[in-house]
Amino acid sequence: MTRPSSVDGPAAVLWDMDGTLVDSEKIWDIPLAELAVRLGGELSAETRAEMVGSNQERTLRLLFASLGLPADPPALADAGDWLVARTAELFAAGLPWRPGAPEALRAIRASGVPTALVTSTVRELTEVALDSIGREHFDITLCGDEVTNPKPDPEPYLTAAARLGVDITRCVVVEDSPTGVAAGVASGATVLVIPCEVAVDSGERRIFRESLVGVDLAELSVVLSR
Repeated sequence: MTRPSSVDGPAAVLWDMDGTLVDSEKIWDIPLAELAVRLGGELSAETRAEMVGSNQERTLRLLFASLGLPADPPALADAGDWLVARTAELFAAGLPWRPGAPEALRAIRASGVPTALVTSTVRELTEVALDSIGREHFDITLCGDEVTNPKPDPEPYLTAAARLGVDITRCVVVEDSPTGVAAGVASGATVLVIPCEVAVDSGERRIFRESLVGVDLAELSVVLSR
């Protein structure tokens, strides 16, 4: 099929991963809680909520701060290595889809519109996740350790659009968290918000939906036109 024009559809669809396509935030709960115990404390619900949508460095700094630990680079590196290894074990067992996600991915892919996976998760773990999600759904993938300024900065989405050769203002970003939504809006894209673990405030260029069930190119064209 031909790519939609800027009039009748998005130039590209930029997908978040954790909490948007897969219900992996509940999986992340496990190693993060375990890591807190290894560090001599306990992960609070408030700190865990603040981590949603963040990259690994910010997540670890939030954890260390909440436990009253100095964020020494060697300690952060050791904690990060442990977190990646433990999370990889859990991801390898398979990731549960969010409702409608696999069908939405297939529908958009079949339409011929360029797609990107734009995640705050590091490349090593994203590759494990892609074994479940399917690499064939995306033209490119961009990970949290591959940008200078991660979400909520717009750099990840701006970079993805540039690599696809499309105008970010004609793109639809699909996100679930306040951090990711802020990145999408700041980039100039229109954001389809599918809340998961943390509520997202309303605002400009934010269209809310309960799930990805029924999402296809026609639906995203409507989202872009609002």
